[in-house]
Formats: sequence, C-alpha cells, structure tokens
Amino acid sequence: MTRRALAMRLVPQVGALDAAAWDALTDGGNPFVSHAFFTALEESGSVGGRSGWTGATIVAEDSAGHLLGALPAWLKTHSQGEYVFDHAWADAWQRAGGKYYPKLQIAVPFTPATGPRILTRDAAIAPALLRTAETLCENNGLSSAHATFIEPAQHDLFRAAGWLMRSDIQFHWENRGYASFDDFLATLSSSKRKNLRKERAAARQGVEIRALSGADLREEHWDAFWEFYLDTGSRKWGRPYLNRAAFSLLGESMAERILLVLAYADGEPVAGALNFIGGDALYGRYWGARIDKPFLHFELCYYQAIDAAIARGLSRVEAGAQGGHKLARGYEPVQTWSAHHIVDPGFRAAVADFLEREKEGVSAEQEWLGQRTPFRKSQP
Repeated sequence: MTRRALAMRLVPQVGALDAAAWDALTDGGNPFVSHAFFTALEESGSVGGRSGWTGATIVAEDSAGHLLGALPAWLKTHSQGEYVFDHAWADAWQRAGGKYYPKLQIAVPFTPATGPRILTRDAAIAPALLRTAETLCENNGLSSAHATFIEPAQHDLFRAAGWLMRSDIQFHWENRGYASFDDFLATLSSSKRKNLRKERAAARQGVEIRALSGADLREEHWDAFWEFYLDTGSRKWGRPYLNRAAFSLLGESMAERILLVLAYADGEPVAGALNFIGGDALYGRYWGARIDKPFLHFELCYYQAIDAAIARGLSRVEAGAQGGHKLARGYEPVQTWSAHHIVDPGFRAAVADFLEREKEGVSAEQEWLGQRTPFRKSQP
C-alpha cells in the first residue's frame, strides 16, 4: 500500500482511540506501547496536567477513519523521565537565544525500554508520520523532535528521514538456551560463579520471596510496592513519576503482563521489584525496599528476573537504564538508540558534530565493558 490517501491528526489521549485498532498496529510483543499501558498513565494523571507530558499522539487514518499508524508523542516542557539526556543541548540553545522547550517527544513516558516508536503494520506509512512530526515542530515553533529507545528494525526509517541517530549503553541479560539458573552460572568464571551464589544465599536469608502475576496480584501488593517505589523515587528523581492510581490501573488491565517480585520478612513485605512481561523479553522497571539488606536488590531485580526469563523461555532481560554493577551479574552491554530532528540548521549542525564525537566514546565504552563480562573466556 503506497497510494492510499492518509489523513493525519493529533490525539491528546491514546485512551480515546479504539483499543483493538491501536493494538493491531503492533505485533503485541512490547507491553509498553499497548493501549492499556498508555491509558493507565493517562487515566491516573501520571501524564497530562502539570506533569510536563502533554499528549500529542500523531495518528494516520484512511478516508473511512480506520487507524493505520501512530506516533505516540508528547509535548514536553522539560527533559525529565526520558533517560536520553539532552539537558546540555537545551542549555546551549537557550544560551544562544533560542527556546528549546516545548519539544516533541516520541516515547513511552518514564520507560527506558527498547520498542517500536512508529506504530504501523505498513512501513510505507512511516515516512508520512515522520514528516508530520517534523511539520508539527516547524509550524508551531518547537525546537526539535526526539524518538527514544527505538527498536533496531526501525532505525533505518529514521535515518532515511534524515533524523540524527544517537546511541547509549544499557545492560541486558541474554538467554543462551539455559534450562536453569545453574546452567547460566556454569558459563561464568569460577570466582564470579561463587560470588553470585554467595549473594543469592545472603539475600534470601531470613526472607521469603514471592513472584506474583495475573490473578495473584491484589491491592495489598500494590500498597506495599507503592511504599517501596516512593522511597526510591524520592531519592532518585526528587518526585516519583507514577502515582498510586497508576499501579492499580496497570494491575487491572495488564495483570498477565506483570511480574511483581516481593520479599517478605516475618510475614510483612519489605522489598519489591516490578517487571513487565513481553513477547520475547522481561523488562525490569522499578524497585524499592524499606530495609537495608545486602544483595537483596540484586536478588529481586536481576537474579529473580533471570529465573523468570528462563522459566518462560524469554530471550533476554532488559534491566533498565544505567547501572554498571549489572555487568558482574551476567548482564552484558548493548547499545540503545534514539533519533533526533532539529529544526534550526545551525543548531542541527552543532548537535550532529557532538553526536559524531560522542559515538566514538560510546563504541569504545561498549568494547571496554564487553571485555569485562563475568563469563569464562571460552564464552562468546
């Protein structure tokens, strides 16, 4: 399909669109681009209002009003909750007399997980969607548009449109056909294998660990996790991105795609880690605790995630942004990618020069980290 007439429009809320039509735009493998996930953020008020995330999703429809494609997008008045840092760009442009905000962000809010950013089952629609994003910026005085954590299959779509590409590093665990956690441990060097076993034993001492999904998830579990999330959020971000209602809504609409791992001491929940289950990956998102117990973080966030991925036959665990400590626990460095459309030609040239220099450093860092994985030297 290359000649079907398209009508483009802005939609302030994904929840206003038909859920089945929206979800049909993807293969359903990524939980974060589902209608249910976006709707939970919107209905809870975690986005919209004074959050600095104003819905501006671009949709493509045919003459009969059928949904053919979308860019889940937001007008942003800050750069928080993105995990691809452009604060220096904003500062430079504003010192030069420009106005960096608002900008257009094509992303899943607060979620540094790779996935599709152009939602369509027909790649021929992608150029029109990206041109619409560019026109939206140019006609409304927006400095730029940014698509973050783009899945590899869509990189060339952004390159073909002339967007600038930027890379960074995350740590992912790869399932090489393991039948058990012990199979994974057998691939590590002797010293690392011993360290991981000691960490798991220490973390589990005196606590009971429960992995909850689907109908097992209840409001009491979200109450407990909310306490953990608040503590972590207040220390990391100043204020948490999600509100309490968001967790209830996610539990109501996405329970089968959630894995909540809780640690209990004396019958009371003391720590937890929230994961989302994708078609081929487990995505670690949030963690928190009200006790300080050595290695409990590693157990709930990393080792339990590996256990779950092996049990479900998933190919990888994406453990979120940053965290070099993941390396020693079998999580390997991989590059993540974003794409950027800069309206002003001079500003674009400066950003392009910066990205070219940054790219060399990212590649060198990935190579350096790759040489320091805990695997036996015979491992790939």
